[in-house]
Amino acid sequence: MAQSFTNLLYHILFSTKHREPMITSTIENRLYGYLGGIIGGQKGIAFEINGMPDHVHLLVKLSQNKSIADVLRELKADSSGWVHREFPEFKTFGWQLGYAAFTVSESQIERVRQYIRDQKQHHRKITFREELISLLRAHGVDFDEKYLAD
Repeated sequence: MAQSFTNLLYHILFSTKHREPMITSTIENRLYGYLGGIIGGQKGIAFEINGMPDHVHLLVKLSQNKSIADVLRELKADSSGWVHREFPEFKTFGWQLGYAAFTVSESQIERVRQYIRDQKQHHRKITFREELISLLRAHGVDFDEKYLAD
């Protein structure tokens, strides 16, 4: 085949360093826009970005030219540096090292978009840890709970 054809859709989530509630209303919208810009700069598409003060969810389509690990490394490094520059009062802002990433079927895009949009309502009933465990189980990911962030 002379050309590559891909549709690499991911639901990605990661949390702030030490799960501190650092994504305040002061930076939330601009941070999410900046994250979307980084994805675009990597030749990807950000369909939905939302979260809570201590974590963020993204629904993205990524280019086949970069690994998910490289995308996340750049996304976290660039965005935390941007927060430090734009909001000096958030000098301790950072992301935890790990992340969760799940593939998404084209037929499930709207369902995942709505799930991400509903984060604030969703977390009135469930903690981040409970959400993460539920997603890991739903996607058949083996894990040991002792290694999950609280």
